[in-house]
Amino acid sequence: MAPASPDGLDIIILGGGISGLTTALALTKFAPKGQVPRIRIFEIRPEPAVIGGAVNLTPNALRMLDHLGAFEIYRQRDYGKDIDYLEIFDIYSGRIAISDFRGPNGKGIGEPPYKALRITRGDSLKGVLAAVEKHENISMTCGKRTVKIEENEKNVTIHFEDGGSATGDLLMGCDGIHSVTRLKHVEPERKASYTGISNAFGFAPVGKDFKTHFECTAINFAQKGMLLTSYHSSAADSVYVGALMTVEDVGSRDGWKAVGADAEKTRGMLMERFGDAKIPCIKQLIEQAQDFFLWPVYTLSKHGKWSTDRVMLLGDAAHAMPPQGESTGIVFEDTVLFSRCLTRWLQLRKSDPLRPMKEAFNAYENLRRKRIEEAFEESGAVVKTVSDAGWLGHFIKTCIVPWYLWFSRAGREKHFLEDVTKVDIGY
Repeated sequence: MAPASPDGLDIIILGGGISGLTTALALTKFAPKGQVPRIRIFEIRPEPAVIGGAVNLTPNALRMLDHLGAFEIYRQRDYGKDIDYLEIFDIYSGRIAISDFRGPNGKGIGEPPYKALRITRGDSLKGVLAAVEKHENISMTCGKRTVKIEENEKNVTIHFEDGGSATGDLLMGCDGIHSVTRLKHVEPERKASYTGISNAFGFAPVGKDFKTHFECTAINFAQKGMLLTSYHSSAADSVYVGALMTVEDVGSRDGWKAVGADAEKTRGMLMERFGDAKIPCIKQLIEQAQDFFLWPVYTLSKHGKWSTDRVMLLGDAAHAMPPQGESTGIVFEDTVLFSRCLTRWLQLRKSDPLRPMKEAFNAYENLRRKRIEEAFEESGAVVKTVSDAGWLGHFIKTCIVPWYLWFSRAGREKHFLEDVTKVDIGY
């Protein structure tokens, strides 16, 4: 455990999700010797949200989690299901391509090698929470709604709905796509917009004799969207069933759990889109799926303001985009890279106490914006592939997808090899 140092920064983090928690870990790990920060996390929900679908953690994401001490906990608790490769199917004809994580020696990508991990958002968050609990300098308070943010040249103060407040040297906005930090302070006019795509998902319990068409994870393309079917634990007794598809705005920016008649309506939506699959288990998995959620996908504009003089946005609060295969890994890289930039500023400030904190913010943005803009372009391609299409459009799509995966393979593997702990931060 690392108690806060009296010489360390006093840091406030808004958001107790995966972004806020990993930011706290990174700011602790990369702090200069003798300057461990005091970190207070404030979460609007009454407790950390451990619900959600299943995400694919790519090699670069696992590398960051290993640096932050969370991946070891995932392994100890047997969270998730290892993925050698993703399989891509046309639901009317069969497998059309794969996306490989095995690397040149079959052990993974990078040194040390990592493959990929399919894990529920709940287990992912639990693992990171367990890592956070090992650090005395980090605390989290739930059920705190921020209503006002004030900043001056010396500090930043957040005011809560219950009348309380908190003041620190730095505020990190890690509070998601509908970020209070952004909307009340950094860039109020930059609001999230609905993409027209929603993720409907549930979990289908399966027995040992249940036959699937995939080894671990399958992306199944249809005329009316894309269905993800995947194991998410080593027991292989449950399959995540999630569909990205065109849906009218459900009227809730945070989605909702579909129960009773609503659950059957959601199941019907999936059956209408994917029930004509020639792959038998797809219909069976939809029929067996339980605990349905409907989650609208929102996005921010490609460019935008990420910071003020003492407030920094990270993750979805700064650059939310539709899912594009690496979204979670991008958040982890954000936190580590920013923490390294802040650490360098702290080191330089020892000899020049008047150096502004904004110097660290600018260094981070100079390093990060190009990568985020590339990811935005990739996410736009994802939206196009899951939009409704006629027979001809679908045929063209299934011809393009294998070619696109081959063409973009070198770029993907380059990202998978990245380790932002080694990037030259430039100042």
